[in-house]
Amino acid sequence: MLEIQELKVSYGAIRALHGISLVARPGSIVTLIGSNGAGKTTTLRAISGLVRPASGRILFDGLELNGLPPHEIVRLGLSHVPEGRMIFANLTVHENLLLGAWRLRQPALIRRELEVVFHLFPRLKEREKQVAGTLSGGEQQMLAIGRALMSRPRFLMLDEPSLGLAPLLVKAIFEKIVEINREHGLTILLVEQNANLALEISHHGYVLETGRIILEGDSAALRRNPEVQRAYLGAD
Repeated sequence: MLEIQELKVSYGAIRALHGISLVARPGSIVTLIGSNGAGKTTTLRAISGLVRPASGRILFDGLELNGLPPHEIVRLGLSHVPEGRMIFANLTVHENLLLGAWRLRQPALIRRELEVVFHLFPRLKEREKQVAGTLSGGEQQMLAIGRALMSRPRFLMLDEPSLGLAPLLVKAIFEKIVEINREHGLTILLVEQNANLALEISHHGYVLETGRIILEGDSAALRRNPEVQRAYLGAD
């Protein structure tokens, strides 16, 4: 479904990605793990059209995304939940969700997608009229994911969904990510510093280090890899 070929991205004179390649197959959860500054967020931003690659190709269902503006990439069926959630704090939960449905024109379709989101996250239904900035961190993460789902994507990118959340909330969010993949059939590209959880729920993983992919493979195998255990899973 998604293929990246030799992608290079620079910020001025600083090279953030040094020719990475990866594949996300339909129906899978693929995770990118790595330390701060490894290039994980840059990878998602390049796919979403928020940064322009210096070279390389990004293909979605065989269509090249390079050069397309972000809103056209969303129209193709890719949604991005950014790091830090980036909700509209002064708007209500309902208004945030409607903004996610900007490309839908039929009121009945919008209502249907709202029902899907509220079924997935009942807490958002309870908080529908509440100003988003007054939600807890976990509720804001639910809202950010729900807003992305309102565009009816086929491919969902999640950037650090566990950031700043208590352990119990992290577990709940990751359970929902698995549900979105299994029950709704979305292919997911997950960027996450909690490597243990990311590898636990994903099918395939890539280890990114200073803009280069140094390891890749089946997620279960990566969890058993001594190098990954030492560097990312806290093993001695």
